Amino acid sequence: MPDFIYLASQSPRRRQLLEQLGVRHELLLPNVQGDQAEDTESIEAVLPGEAPTAYVERVTGLKLDAAVARRTRRGLPDAPILCSDTTVALGRTIYGKPDDAPHAVRMLAELAGREHRVLTAVALQVGAKRLAALSVSRVTFAAMTPAQIDAYVATGEPLGKAGAYGIQGRAAAYVQHMAGSYSGIMGLPMYETAQLLRAAGFAL
Repeated sequence: MPDFIYLASQSPRRRQLLEQLGVRHELLLPNVQGDQAEDTESIEAVLPGEAPTAYVERVTGLKLDAAVARRTRRGLPDAPILCSDTTVALGRTIYGKPDDAPHAVRMLAELAGREHRVLTAVALQVGAKRLAALSVSRVTFAAMTPAQIDAYVATGEPLGKAGAYGIQGRAAAYVQHMAGSYSGIMGLPMYETAQLLRAAGFAL
């Protein structure tokens, strides 16, 4: 049984959720000096006409490819590598991380008063084998006034988050209804992740 995994994510929420599962992990992140070839922006670019499910699964796979190459390049010990990506979708429209505060305001104005999907794909590389899972949840936002949206964006919380909100933060005040995986909306669905880790030999 492996005794640790690599987590290829900068998200503190994903670290927190892995710790909740009791899984020992080490971060496997790009660094400025040795990983110039890795271009996160191009990895996360949406292809023309791409559906949200295909998008989040493709991006997760590309991020995992980059992490596997990173581990090999650095000569690190072999261990399973976990990668995850979350996106928000309204119909076929994909809402990634906002570019800036005005972009976050526009996103939230479109999501307010409506139901959207939160899709989180998880992939685990174990030797030559790759395991994958997908979590799809539905979130309904209450209507939000422009002043409420501006006040929320001013907290800085929406930046760096898919759909311009964090359900575990102040945005919870506007979540009218949720169906699915709360941890999946946070960025790492616990049930699906545990299934993948069990398949890799972890006793959970």
